[in-house]
Amino acid sequence: MVGASLVRAAGFAYPFLSYRLGELALSTRSVSTILAAFGVGWFIGQIVLGRLADAVGRRAVLVGSMLLSAMVLPLLGALSHPAAVAVSAVVAGAVYDAPRPVISAVVADTVSDDATRASISGWRHFGTNVGAAATGAAGGLLSGTTGLATLYWTNAAACGAFALTVLACMPHDRPVRPGAGARSQGRASYRIAATDARLWLLWLVSLAALIPVVGLFSILPVLMDDAGLPASAYGWTQVASACTVLVLSVPLNRWLARRASRRTSMVPLLAVSSLILGAGLGSAGLAESTMQYVVAACVGIPGEIVVFVAATDLLDQITPPHARGLYAGIWGSTLAAAVICAPVIAGWSLAEGGPRLVAATTALCGLLGALACLPLSLLLHHSHTPSTTWRTL
Repeated sequence: MVGASLVRAAGFAYPFLSYRLGELALSTRSVSTILAAFGVGWFIGQIVLGRLADAVGRRAVLVGSMLLSAMVLPLLGALSHPAAVAVSAVVAGAVYDAPRPVISAVVADTVSDDATRASISGWRHFGTNVGAAATGAAGGLLSGTTGLATLYWTNAAACGAFALTVLACMPHDRPVRPGAGARSQGRASYRIAATDARLWLLWLVSLAALIPVVGLFSILPVLMDDAGLPASAYGWTQVASACTVLVLSVPLNRWLARRASRRTSMVPLLAVSSLILGAGLGSAGLAESTMQYVVAACVGIPGEIVVFVAATDLLDQITPPHARGLYAGIWGSTLAAAVICAPVIAGWSLAEGGPRLVAATTALCGLLGALACLPLSLLLHHSHTPSTTWRTL
C-alpha cells in the first residue's frame, strides 16, 4: 500500500499530459483525442488487469504492469507523432492505475475482519490523496526547472522501483485452478460478473458519485477560469482540499471501521456521500470568489472519503473469492469512466447554460447515485446467493 501511494505521488503521466501535448503544438481535436485515449486505456486496463490478477496471480500482474509502465512512460514523454503518442497514451492509461484492483484483491484475500478492511480502505484513500497533492507540488517544481520529460522519466523510475520491490518482497501466488481449468473458471467469472445486478448497481452508484470527485480536477478549474480567476486561485482550492482530507481522514476512518465491525449496511452512507459530493462540487457553479470555490471544494471531502470506504466494503460483500481481481477491476473502472464523463458533462453544461447548469448537472449526478442506492439496498437485503458465505471463508 505504501509503494502504491509512492507510485501515485510520482504519477505525473496523466495530470501533466495536457501540458506535454501543448509542447507538440497539436490541434485541439488531437489533444482531446489523445486525452480520451488515455482514459479509454485506463478503463479497459482496470478490467483486464483485474481478471489477469485472478488468472495468473497478483504478484505477476503487479510486477508486469509496473515494468510495462516503466517502459512506456518515457515514450509518452518523448514521442512527437500524434498517432504514436495516442498509442503510447492508451498503453500508459491501461497500466496507470494497475495497483488499485490488484491491491484490493490482495486485501480481500488476506484480511477477513470487516473493521480492518474498512480501515485499510480509508488509509488507501488517504495515501492516494497525499500522493495526488505531492504530484501537483513536485510536478510543478520539476516541470519548471528540468522540463516535462523529466516528469515521465521520474514516473517510470518509480514504477520500476515498485516492480522490483514487489518482486523481492511479495510472496509468489498462484491462481486457484491452473491450465484448462483456469480458462473455464475465467469464462465462469465473466458470466457471474456480467449477470450480477448488485455489482452493476454499485458500479452505477460509484460512477455517479465519482463524477463530482473528478470534477475537483476537471470541472473546477474550468469554472474558475470562466470566472476570470487566475491559476493561483485554483491552486488554493487544491491546498485547502488536501488539508481537509488530512484533517478528516483519521476520525472518519475510525468511525467507518466501527460501523463495519458492527456489520451495519454501508448503503445509506454511500447514498448520503453521493448527495454530499453532488451538492458540494455542484455549489462551485454558484461561486464567484476564490473563497467560495475553496468552500465548495472542501464541502465534498467527507463524501469523498466515505464513498471509497463504503463502496469497497460493499464490493467485498458481493465478490466471490475466485473473482476478486475481476470484481475489483470492474469497480475500479468507475474512476476511469468518471475521468471521461466529467469533462464532457461540464463542457456541455458550460456551453449550453453556463455555470448554473454545471451546478445543476453535477448535483444531479450525486442525486442519481443516491437514488440508485435504493435498488442496491433491496438486492443486498433479499439476496440469498452464496456471497454471504464467501465473506466468511
